[in-house]
Amino acid sequence: MEFGKVNNKLINTYKMSKKESTPLYEEENFDNCYYGCSCDNDCCDENCYYDNNCNDCGCNDCCDYEEDFEEDLDYQNAEIGELAPDFYLDGYFKGEIQQYSLSQFEGKWTVLFFYPLDFTFVCPTELLELSKRHKEFEKINTQILGISVDSVYAHKAWSKELGDLNFPLISDFNKDTSFEYNVLHNDGMSLRGTFIIDPEGIVRSYTVNDLNIGRNIDEIIRTIQALETGELCQVGWKPGEKTLGKAE
Repeated sequence: MEFGKVNNKLINTYKMSKKESTPLYEEENFDNCYYGCSCDNDCCDENCYYDNNCNDCGCNDCCDYEEDFEEDLDYQNAEIGELAPDFYLDGYFKGEIQQYSLSQFEGKWTVLFFYPLDFTFVCPTELLELSKRHKEFEKINTQILGISVDSVYAHKAWSKELGDLNFPLISDFNKDTSFEYNVLHNDGMSLRGTFIIDPEGIVRSYTVNDLNIGRNIDEIIRTIQALETGELCQVGWKPGEKTLGKAE
């Protein structure tokens, strides 16, 4: 296993499967061309479409691989300064299974805390520390959301072992959200990604750790506190210290 390496082949396969699951056109309406290309050239079949070799046969004008491919994919990547990809996923919290979305926490800071798997070794040390310090997050108007590719029933079973946590554990069972946040590992689990999202739903900070490295909860809190100032914060800044003022 190569820790921390995202497998492009896995991502491409995911993209293609997502495309094939929602075709733009009914394939039976076209004898030769894939997904609605109406040039009737024999070369414009499935292989031509996916390999983008239409220049070889002259049908490139009506078989625009890049345009059709992007239009058909319903996903968004998490980027600094951009709206965070929303989700609607089942989660477990203190005995109840219910659906969660990022947008329901609008008006609060949100820490989206990806971790690899339930019933492992490093993960409980992180989650228990987060839970223990939940009041510190409440003081800075922050909601924690733990998320992994485990089923919601695995979350429920694991919570019985750990004890109820003070934040929901969300199930990204189909791995869409891990993919959109670019933390999907080549073994199918999530890397240790921490995304700080502001009250307007904008991604303001993210870090991604290798599978075997736990995160520093102090630094997550400090980063939110620095962002809340709206000012320039020097290296090692802590609450109570002077900032460098507003950006001009």
